[in-house]
Parts: sequence; structure tokens; C-alpha cells
Amino acid sequence: MIEQHPLEPFLPSHATLLMLGSFPPQKKRWSMDFFYPNLQNDMWRIFGLLFFNDKEHFLLPDKKAFNKDYLIKFLTEKGIALYDTASVIRRLQDNASDKFLEVVTPTSIQSLLQQLPACRAIATTGEKATETICEQLAIQPPKVGQSVPFTLCGKNYRLYRMPSSSRAYPLALEKKAAAYRTLFQELGYHI
Repeated sequence: MIEQHPLEPFLPSHATLLMLGSFPPQKKRWSMDFFYPNLQNDMWRIFGLLFFNDKEHFLLPDKKAFNKDYLIKFLTEKGIALYDTASVIRRLQDNASDKFLEVVTPTSIQSLLQQLPACRAIATTGEKATETICEQLAIQPPKVGQSVPFTLCGKNYRLYRMPSSSRAYPLALEKKAAAYRTLFQELGYHI
């Protein structure tokens, strides 16, 4: 079954970083109507650890969902944009694993970056996202936790390959956060 991306790109006009995952999980796994909605995904715990020294910082008081409104406010203030590298996919199995996602239509990275004039870097948040963008940009993927320069439409950027925030990725939350800390520090974010 073919699925269209269920969310609009989150693109604060002054964003200096564009974070790209692969594609959202099935709606039945969502705790909120926003990016990285699965409670089993550690993205917002990584952000909580780095910016507030509290992995539960972005959870609602009942801990059954992330706080979408607070996340939007925080990301807007920090200048962090979000979307995914696939706009249309086919799930080869009934799960959220990137391993079983077939990208039918990749997202136009050029189109996203044209809407983000202050953007200097893209961070991919998993292997499928990295593969998809590197095919589109015709560049070699960096190793996990590292970056490579690239040029698009005459502008220079860096592509960072981050560890997946999925709990299926075999790395402790603190080690994932350490890799993201390096990204944010290199881009001048105060953490």
C-alpha cells in the first residue's frame, strides 16, 4: 500500500539546521501529530538531555505523549527545521522499520532548502534517510556521527549523519545524545 507523507514540512524561516528522518511510523504508533511521534523513539529524549539535562523534558505530565506545542515553540526558537527524505513510500511489512520502507518518491531537498535561506546544515537521523539524500545529491554518505560538505544551487552546506533515534538502533541513549551534542556544538547551538 502506498502512503503519502501525513505531515507538512516544519520549516521555521530562520532555521539553520534541517533534520531529516525517513518517514513517520504508522498512525497507530503516534502519541502526537508531529515528527518523531512514537513514544518508543528517543529523538525528543535526546533533545531533552542535551538542552535541559532531562530526558523526559518534552513529555506531557501523564508521560503518554510528547508535548507538540512546546516542541514547536522550542524548535522555532532554536531555528531547527524538520521533515523526511521520503514523500511517498510503500511499507513492505506492517511495521515502522526503515528496513521495510520502499521510497516511491523522495522529497526534493532543493525545494526544502530554497525555503530555508539561513540553513547551513542537514542532519539525517538514520540509515535510510542518509541513503535517500545521498542518492539525490550524488555524494558519499558520511560515517555515523560525522559530516561531509556538499554544494547545492551554488550554496555550501554540511551533511551530518546522526545515529538513529529508534530504540531498534543498538546504542544507549546517552551515546546517541553525545553524537547529537557534537552536531549542535559545531553549528553553534548553546547546550
